[in-house]
Amino acid sequence: MQDRPLLISQIIDYAAAYHSDVEIVSRTVEGPIHRYGYRDAQKRAKKLAEALQGLGIKLGDRVGTIAWNGYRHFELYFGISGIGAVLHTLNPRLAPEHVAYIANHAEDQIIFVDLNLLPIVEGVWTHLKTVKHVVVMTDRAHMPAASKIPKLLCYEELIADKPGTLEWPDFDERTASSLCYTSGTTGNPKGVLYSHRSTLIHTMMASNGSVIPMDPDTTLLPVVPMFHANAWGLIYAAPICGAKLVFPGAKLDGASVYELLDKEQVTLSAGVPTVWLALLDYCAQNKFKMSSVKRTLIGGSAVPVSMIARFWNEHGAEVIQGWGMTEMSPLGTTTRFNRGERQLPDADRFAITAKQGRPVFGCEMKIVDDAGHDLPSDGSVSGNMVVRGPWIVSGYMKGEGKSQFGPGGWFQTGDVCKIESDGSVVITDRSKDVIKSGGEWISSIEVENIAMAHPAVAMAACIG
Repeated sequence: MQDRPLLISQIIDYAAAYHSDVEIVSRTVEGPIHRYGYRDAQKRAKKLAEALQGLGIKLGDRVGTIAWNGYRHFELYFGISGIGAVLHTLNPRLAPEHVAYIANHAEDQIIFVDLNLLPIVEGVWTHLKTVKHVVVMTDRAHMPAASKIPKLLCYEELIADKPGTLEWPDFDERTASSLCYTSGTTGNPKGVLYSHRSTLIHTMMASNGSVIPMDPDTTLLPVVPMFHANAWGLIYAAPICGAKLVFPGAKLDGASVYELLDKEQVTLSAGVPTVWLALLDYCAQNKFKMSSVKRTLIGGSAVPVSMIARFWNEHGAEVIQGWGMTEMSPLGTTTRFNRGERQLPDADRFAITAKQGRPVFGCEMKIVDDAGHDLPSDGSVSGNMVVRGPWIVSGYMKGEGKSQFGPGGWFQTGDVCKIESDGSVVITDRSKDVIKSGGEWISSIEVENIAMAHPAVAMAACIG
């Protein structure tokens, strides 16, 4: 068999060749809706790569982004990694001191920033030790008249005169491709470096219809931020599948999300429960129905049965719950029905979906006791979840957090769960959040879900 490196540039090349005119739709920070196809995106990603090389970016250099979900951020996903540099997506919702710490720890050389997020970079500019250039992701007409940052670069001007004829270089598939930081449970945020190999394997897994159902008839709205664990891998999976992409930009309120869902006839969406609660409430208040949406992928926190029921009863949309971590690229489990389960009564199907699902192929998972001994996977006991696989972190950046990695390559997730006899995972808590009362362990997640089952309760937090 031939031994060719698995590289992220192959994804955008494939999409440009075989799904060239499939749309990528973005609500821009400047206001208008932007549309183009995968072939256009590939051309601009190559122009960006040429511009980065002109700024001195080379293999292994980190390039930061502070941006919403949009077409320019999409181009950065491929233009940076395509030349062997490392895409570092920073979370704009972090405190300024954390933004500065992470950018310095990563040793970012350039930061690309959306226009309305520029104040974040301005606020920490004097604390950034390695950043040589800041690029505002807009055109000349919208560039700020003045800034605390000297010599701001304009994204559109930066790529305008580049030919876009770059041939993507070949390099070792184990080269780092992207970088995300996770707060973990203690201390400063820790960096998780993904490789081209791990990302391609994760993408091929996610593109499997039994994990995330996508094909050329799919219109995907990823509300999950592109600065969070590679947007759950959807930014890579959609181009392979030929799915139309709809990016929401900065506006994530119920009205704005519904407008895009309705206008673009979105069939699949992905995001965290808080976003979907706002959308469900907006639709209920205005008597709107998400008629085109067939499925929504929900992760980030446990999905209450009440939300699963609302999506189905009010909109005819099926919920797929996903569980994972930044350290897992991030997918570990999804709730897809086994043969015969789809014909079960609604209440039984909702109960299945309220679990975290079964492990996806390639992700090994088991539970152990505090001494590291294996526990049975029969649903009878809770234990500490450990995982391993080709897209699961083998160590944090700069060798930090070594205590989370055990013998045999097993990564300690910090989650407490049960694994049932059919492989279904039920997360009962984070190890730091478990409550003990009267000698019994109590799941804070279970208490929260019971509270949220009441129609008068929108959100609940259990503190013990």
